Amino acid sequence: MAHPKRKISKTRRNKRRTHYKASTPQIATCSSTGETHLYHRAHWHEGKLYYRGKVLIDNIEAAEA
Repeated sequence: MAHPKRKISKTRRNKRRTHYKASTPQIATCSSTGETHLYHRAHWHEGKLYYRGKVLIDNIEAAEA
């Protein structure tokens, strides 16, 4: 019966046995700007921070004040 020369670690063994594979991240399109971004993440567009189509932070107004 064949015996391995070295012990295979649990991590290496589990990596081989897994069926879970990383998938590509889902990308959403903002309804107000048309910018693509990751789901459930705020994104910057032209100096403004948007989340769910609404402006959270406006850097242009903050710089002028």
